[in-house]
Amino acid sequence: MNASRRMLAAAAPLVVGLVLLGAWELAVRAWEVPVYLVPAPSRIAATLVTDWTLLAGALAATLKIALLALALAVVLGVATAFVFVQSRIIEASLLPYAILLQVTPVVAVAPLIIIWVDDPVAALVICATIVAFFPMVSNTTLGLRSVDRGLLDLFRTCGASRWQTLIRLRVPSALPYFFAGLRISSGLSLIGAVVAEFVAGTGGTSSGLAYQILQAGLQLNIPRMFAALLLIAAAGVAFFAISSALSWLALHRWHDSARG
Repeated sequence: MNASRRMLAAAAPLVVGLVLLGAWELAVRAWEVPVYLVPAPSRIAATLVTDWTLLAGALAATLKIALLALALAVVLGVATAFVFVQSRIIEASLLPYAILLQVTPVVAVAPLIIIWVDDPVAALVICATIVAFFPMVSNTTLGLRSVDRGLLDLFRTCGASRWQTLIRLRVPSALPYFFAGLRISSGLSLIGAVVAEFVAGTGGTSSGLAYQILQAGLQLNIPRMFAALLLIAAAGVAFFAISSALSWLALHRWHDSARG
């Protein structure tokens, strides 16, 4: 029964996607929509094959930025959450600045960062990290504070040190929240990388899928633009799937959120 449900859960979105692609293909052919407006899925697939060398290099550049930004956001976010949980005063003092980073549009600060930082890759990573940072901080901090009060009292009664309480109680309790933040930040790191590449691309930095989208738009090569968008969407789905798989591997043996 469980196997059939898993097969159904995997097959249902695939069937819906195939139906939508078929309807898209038929509509474009029936109404003879020009390719420079909306290309057919078959034309996009053909462009993806013919321009694969160009698009694959751009995809690798974008993934490099997104992965570096995600790793940096995880390290900085978890470290900041550990600092926040030590004292309410520290959290109250620093949290507004973390919120400030979150609410500031990256498209507004990206030109300044690109000007200030000589290395283009480092500048793009910083921009993407700003976007992906806050979910890791907020979720991990919430998880570290969401500890069962009875267990916390038990640790105190047994004379556990603050370090022992952190490692043996708070960190395991925070793991579901951490992985929830990781799923959000993984997508945001890709979004931040693409937005930063758009800003850098307008300044002449020729790397990444965003630059290919800009060039395809200028050249009215709409099938290549759709192919690049498809690769970005596929990368986002892959990021979410990998982070969800990591969450399941870490939690399915003991936490209810990953069971069943």
